[in-house]
Amino acid sequence: MTSASTAQSANPDPSTTDRGDGAGRGLPAAVRRRLAIVDDRIGRGQAWLATAVVVGVAAILRFVGLSFPPGKIFDETYYAKDAYGLIDRGFEWNYKDNGPSYVVHPPLGKWMIGIGEWAFGYQDADSGVSVPGHLITTSPEFGWRFGAAVAGTLSVLLLVRIGRRMFRSTVLGCAAGLLLALDGYHLVLSRTAILDIFLLLFVLAAFGALVLDRDARRRRWARALEGGLDPTQPGRAGRPSSGWRDWPWWRLAAGVLLGCACSVKWSALYFVPAFALLVLLWEVGVRRSSGVRRPWRDAVLDELPWLLAAGVLMLVTYVATWSGWLLGQDGYYRLAERYPNNPELSDTPIIGALINLWEYHKAAYGFHTQLDDPHKYQSWPWQWLLLGRPVAFHWSGDGSCGAPSCASEVLLLGTPLLWWSFLPALAATAWLGLARRDWRAGAILLSAAAGLLPWFWFALDGRTMFSFYAAPAVPFLVLAVVYVLGAIATPAPVSNTAAPPDPQQVHDRRLVGGIIAGAYVLLVALCFAYFYPIFVGRVLPYADWSARMWLDGRWI
Repeated sequence: MTSASTAQSANPDPSTTDRGDGAGRGLPAAVRRRLAIVDDRIGRGQAWLATAVVVGVAAILRFVGLSFPPGKIFDETYYAKDAYGLIDRGFEWNYKDNGPSYVVHPPLGKWMIGIGEWAFGYQDADSGVSVPGHLITTSPEFGWRFGAAVAGTLSVLLLVRIGRRMFRSTVLGCAAGLLLALDGYHLVLSRTAILDIFLLLFVLAAFGALVLDRDARRRRWARALEGGLDPTQPGRAGRPSSGWRDWPWWRLAAGVLLGCACSVKWSALYFVPAFALLVLLWEVGVRRSSGVRRPWRDAVLDELPWLLAAGVLMLVTYVATWSGWLLGQDGYYRLAERYPNNPELSDTPIIGALINLWEYHKAAYGFHTQLDDPHKYQSWPWQWLLLGRPVAFHWSGDGSCGAPSCASEVLLLGTPLLWWSFLPALAATAWLGLARRDWRAGAILLSAAAGLLPWFWFALDGRTMFSFYAAPAVPFLVLAVVYVLGAIATPAPVSNTAAPPDPQQVHDRRLVGGIIAGAYVLLVALCFAYFYPIFVGRVLPYADWSARMWLDGRWI
C-alpha cells in the first residue's frame, strides 16, 4: 500500500471513497465520512500477496519440526487421548481402563486435534493403541499437533485481514499478523495439542465476522439514503429495506463461530456480552450518523431480534458439537443404567439425552468452581502480561549439544519485547480512542477486557489459573500495539477548522513514524529469534538455556 493508504489508519473515519458498488456514491462527502464508506478492493491483489508472505512465515514456524519434542508434553497426555476417542467412538474413551472418560471441556477442540490423528496416525504406549493414518502415516506427535498448527496459522491469516479492514492499511494489517506469528506464546500454543489455540481462533473469527457485519450494515444504510430514505420518518418508512438479502448474515455467522468457541472452552462465554455490546454500539452509531432521531431506541428495537437469533444459533451449534455423545450410548453420564447412583439421569430418547447432557454440565461446572489445588506453574491474571509465571510444557536434560550439560525446554512464554509492550499500548489506545472518538480503539479494548478481566474476579476465590487462559485476548492485545504504531506512523486527523498541514511536515512525520514502527517490529523479530530455542524445545548447552531465563526466579 502507498503511504497515503497507510495514513488513513490514523483517522477514525478513514475514507470518503466509494465502495464501488454504488453504496454512498450520491451522498455528500460529510455523510460518507460519517458512515466510513470505503473501497476495500483498492490494492486487493497486492494485499493478498503480502498476506501470503506473512502467513507463509507463520506456517513455516509452526509446522517445521512439529514432531519435536517426542511424546506427549504437558496436557497432551489428556487431549490427544480424548481426541482419538472422539474420532474412534464419537466420545471420549479411556482405552487403558476400557471405559468412558470423564472430561470437563466440550468436545470441539478435541475433534480438531483428532482430525490430525485420523489423517496422520495415532499411537499411545500406555493403552497399546497404534493406528496408521488414513492419508499418510507420520510420527504420532505430528498427528495430534497438526490441528493446533493449522489453527495457529489460520489465526495469523485472520488477524492480517481483520487488521487491514479495521485500519484500512495493508501495512498495518500485515504488521499485526507478523507480530502474532512472532509471538512465542502463540507459537507454543500452535505447536501443542491443547485447546487454547482453537479457542483463540474461533473468538477472533467471530470478531472478524462482526467487523464485516459493521461494514455491511453501513453500506446498507448508505444505499438507502442514496435512494431517498428519510431517516426522520417513524417506523419502517425511516429504515432501510429488510429483505432476506439485507439480513445481517455476518452477525449470524458470528453467532455460529461463538458457538464453536464455547464448544472448545466455556470461557468463550465472556465474549458474548462484549460482542453484543459492540454490535449495539455500532448500530447506534450508524443511525446517529444517518440522522435517525432516536438512534438508541431504534437500534434496540431493530437489532435485538437479530442478536437473539445469533444467540439461538450459538446454542444450536454448541449442542451439535456434542452429537457423538448424544447419538452414542456409552459416553460418560449418557445412560442412567450405567450410573444407578444418579437418579436424575433419564433413559428417554432425545429429551432424556439432553437432560443427561445438562447433568453432565452441572458436574463439570462443579469441578471448575472447586479447582483450587496448588500447582507449580499457576499464576494470577495480573502476572500474565508481565510474563510473571510462564508454564513449562516440556523439560529434559538429555540430548547432545557439545557441552558437559544440556537442556531442552518448551516454555509458554510470550516474546518479551512484544508482551511488555501490551500494557503501554492499552493505555495509549484508550487515550487515543477517547481523543479521537475512534470505534476501533473501543472494539480492541472491549475485546481484550473480555479475555482478561473475568479472571481477576475468579482470582478473588483463589482459583487455580494458568497464563494460557489469556490466549483469546492475545490477538486484541496485538491489535492495540498496531493501533499505536499506526498513530505514530501517521499524522493526527485534521479538523474542519484547522489550517491544512504542511505537506513536507506530513511527509517527515510519516517517514519518522514509519522508521520507528519498522524498528519496533524488527526488534520484536530479533527478540523472538533469541528465545526461539526455548519455544520449540531445541537442545541447548545449559549455559545458553540459563542465559534466556531473564527472570530466573519466575521463569524456572
